[in-house]
Amino acid sequence: MFENLEIFRMANGLARHSATRQEVIARNVANADTPKYRAKDVQSFVEAFDHAQTSRQTFKATRAGHITPHEVGLNWIAEIDTPEEASPNGNTVSLEAEMMKSSETRHQHELALSVYRSSMTILRMSIGRS
Repeated sequence: MFENLEIFRMANGLARHSATRQEVIARNVANADTPKYRAKDVQSFVEAFDHAQTSRQTFKATRAGHITPHEVGLNWIAEIDTPEEASPNGNTVSLEAEMMKSSETRHQHELALSVYRSSMTILRMSIGRS
């Protein structure tokens, strides 16, 4: 019932996006010394969310077997190359940039959890369970 509330779906999407981005960042750091490795990143949450909203408006289910708007979801899994300067061995990973991205991603994840907790508190108060 509560999973249909937009605020919970958005908080869930932001938390999943943060987890996916952290995985990509960890892979970049792990390959920091790999020759010719191209640093990757994922689409920003805002861009992915806007794309998902547009996709939801274009899909229409005419019968039960068709795709529903909830199945469209957010698509940030596609990794993109980062425009970093290559080192002499062709590697584009900048550990400083990855640390900054990691910190930003941690902040986004904490924001998602904070929104979820606040929303749960509001729901509990509205049904009389504080």
